[in-house]
Amino acid sequence: MTASEMSLTRQAVAELAARIRYHQYRYYALDDPEISDQAFDALFEELRALEAAHPDLRTPDSPTQRVGGAIAARFEKTRHPALMLSLANAFHPGELLAWRDRLRRLLSEAERDRLAYVVEPKFDGLTVVLHYTDGVFSLGATRGDGEFGETITANLRTVRLLPLQIPADRAAGLAAPARLVVRGEVYVEKADFARFNQRQLEAGERAYANPRNFAAGSLRQLDSSITAARPLKLWVYQALIVERGPALSSHWEALAYLRSLGLPVCPDVQRFTDDEFDQVTAYVEAFSARRHDLPYEVDGLVIKVDSLLMQEELGFTGKDPRWALAYKYAAEEAITTLQDIVVNVGRTGAVTPNAVLAPVQVSGVMVKSATLHNEDYIRDLDIRIGDQVVIKRAGEVIPKVLRPLVDARDGSEQVWAMPATCPVCGAPLVRPAGEAATYCVNNACPEQLVRAVEYFVGRDAMDIAGFGIKQAELFVAQGFIHDLADIYQLPWEQIRQLEGYGDKRVENLMAGIEASKDRPIHRLLTALGIRFVGAVVAELITQHFTSLFDLVDATPEQLNAIAGIGPKIAESIVEYFSVASNRALIEEFAALGVRVAADAPAAPADGQSLAGLTFVVTGTLPSFSRDAAHAFIKAHGGKVAGSVSSKTSFVVAGEAAGSKLDKARQLGVPVIDEAALRSMAA
Repeated sequence: MTASEMSLTRQAVAELAARIRYHQYRYYALDDPEISDQAFDALFEELRALEAAHPDLRTPDSPTQRVGGAIAARFEKTRHPALMLSLANAFHPGELLAWRDRLRRLLSEAERDRLAYVVEPKFDGLTVVLHYTDGVFSLGATRGDGEFGETITANLRTVRLLPLQIPADRAAGLAAPARLVVRGEVYVEKADFARFNQRQLEAGERAYANPRNFAAGSLRQLDSSITAARPLKLWVYQALIVERGPALSSHWEALAYLRSLGLPVCPDVQRFTDDEFDQVTAYVEAFSARRHDLPYEVDGLVIKVDSLLMQEELGFTGKDPRWALAYKYAAEEAITTLQDIVVNVGRTGAVTPNAVLAPVQVSGVMVKSATLHNEDYIRDLDIRIGDQVVIKRAGEVIPKVLRPLVDARDGSEQVWAMPATCPVCGAPLVRPAGEAATYCVNNACPEQLVRAVEYFVGRDAMDIAGFGIKQAELFVAQGFIHDLADIYQLPWEQIRQLEGYGDKRVENLMAGIEASKDRPIHRLLTALGIRFVGAVVAELITQHFTSLFDLVDATPEQLNAIAGIGPKIAESIVEYFSVASNRALIEEFAALGVRVAADAPAAPADGQSLAGLTFVVTGTLPSFSRDAAHAFIKAHGGKVAGSVSSKTSFVVAGEAAGSKLDKARQLGVPVIDEAALRSMAA
């Protein structure tokens, strides 16, 4: 192909891509298509064919890149250009008025005369930060800890409402800013969520608990083609950086600008002057009922000062901006009949009573069951089978029984008691002295085993790819797994005979299990599921016990000597390893090639200036994220604990430090800032 022909082809690809982007914008963002689906498909196939013939002409912002592609090994971290802070909450109109009064006291009289507010829905999805460079979508990240987020650019490209190039409508005559960074929310509509979950259940897969978990789980897929198949949508609600673009003076103006670029901005946004603040409170109260009719989930409203200059002047208090407030609605209550009380067995053997309810609508969701916590909760509230009960969705998510309506009883109600034996395996149930929970003490209980396997293979434990609750249930039911060590000696030939387990899937599962054998020993200790021993505690312990064979014989005194480990944790570990089968499990793991001891530590390097010191980090540090501070301390020979005790050497406190700072002062533990930590390390 000659240079002239290549130039014409490049121009054709660019023009075709621009036409497709425009029609996608009309279809997805405006819901006002100009051409038929068949005509659009023809354009898309034409572009796909040209790019297939000339791969070097395929650009990252091409419409064909929305289908997802290569599988990422992991997510890198992105530092946000500004802290992605949370908001202070209000739950009553009085708190809203008090917030307004505080603002007015902080502003001059002239500013109070110009004060205005923008009210917008508080979307219940996953917060994302989107970067555009010269009009092309270049980077996307999750909110993360507010300072650093996970880079999920490839996954965000698959979200149909996200324009890969701005302005989406080139005919509008707008020019793209040199750099644009915006904040938004990825969500799923209620109807799409229900349809997806129904398909999951029909396929024998696990359904998502709520739309927010669905959005978060979909965006954190390592395979972006999975994300592309999910019905994700997007709202953009804040301009963080606009370089070489229009001078924006207000949030309301910024939203209009983002909308003009083709970014999806929610239409349910209102602006009120300060003189109209009574209308703000009325709007907030009226929206409580209307929110259930929206196609997407919201858990409240956000009220912001409109002027960007006033926002900057008002600044922040702790971790919250003074110029914005989240108004959250109290969980809606409903009355229904408690038809039965059943108990579920968890991975630690804890037996939890749950209410079986006559279906009832709560906060726009049909509720059929709810938690009853424990035996004492039922007895103290005198909850009986057959009662009319008041329920609510705690945090708008987890249904909870609040109380029975005693006056509505007719005498047919039945008092409930915790069963004496496990409903799954028939073993005796035991309630330890001083505890509210009741336990099945049979470690081989099938239900307990399923949950233990699910936890063992999970992301925070042994992180076995392709192994989840579905495999745990199947392999336990088939008799392939009797204890955790059996995960490493599965009968693969028998598994190949199961429906859905072809050669490729089995090979991937085998590879995931084999790779997990070399995880650090703190991951294995976490995976055992010992009560009170999570990831942080496990890492602390394995800094002192570099072999699990040594930990098996540890005494409570040895464990108590570790900073951050208290008597309750020590007692739980000793009790776990007092069981012969649990001790044998470590020997089995070792025989099967699972790492049970750490590599020999390297000789102390020069500059290990923090050796022998234990630190607790709390609050927001100026330049360190929490993980980075922990890594810095360890790199200089120090140890990190999760809680403050008399064994703590120093507490490193940043902005908005909380209860850990108070505890340090009570115990007389020295408190230092980031600068002092760096000085000590140097």
